[in-house]
Amino acid sequence: MDFRRVLDTLAGFFEREQLRFAVVGAFGIAAYGRPRATADLDVATGADGQGRLIAFLDSLGYETLHASEGFSNHLHRDPELGRVDVIYVAGDTARQLFDGCRPLLRLGERAIPVPRPEHLAAMKVHAMKNEPSRTLQELADIRFLLTVPGVDAAEVRGYFERAGLGERFDDLRRLG
Repeated sequence: MDFRRVLDTLAGFFEREQLRFAVVGAFGIAAYGRPRATADLDVATGADGQGRLIAFLDSLGYETLHASEGFSNHLHRDPELGRVDVIYVAGDTARQLFDGCRPLLRLGERAIPVPRPEHLAAMKVHAMKNEPSRTLQELADIRFLLTVPGVDAAEVRGYFERAGLGERFDDLRRLG
C-alpha cells in the first residue's frame, strides 16, 4: 500500500470538507516512536462526515466492506490504495479527541494530526473489548504508550476500568 498517497488523498478531502480527522492505529502509535508493520491505514473523524467520506471513498473505487454508526472499512482492488479503516466519533468524545491532537506526522507541508497517547490507548482498549483475539497486540501497543513522557496512566487505567478490563491494566503494570 502506498500509505503516503492514500493519507495525502484523505487529508486533502478532510481539509476541503472542513472535517476534523486524526491518524490512529499503527501510524498514530508510530508517531510516538513505535513503528510496526501494518497493512491498512486507520483514521478517525467526526460522525457528521461519515456519509461524505464513504461517498468519497466509493468515488475513488473503494469497496465498503462494513459501515456502522462508529466504524467503516474500505478496500480498494488496487493494492497500492489498499485498505482504509475509519472510526467515527461524535459529541464530547469528538471534542476531546480532536482538541487533544497534535501535528506529529508530516506529508510535505501538510501537518497530520495524531491523538494524545491516552486516546490512542482508549481506542486499543475498545478494540480489545470488541475483538479479544487482538488482545496481545493491543496490550503491547498500550504498554508502549504508557512509556511516552507525560502520559496520564490514571486516565488510561480509567479506560480499562470502564471497559471492564481493569485486570488487564494491572497485568501491564506488573510487567513494567
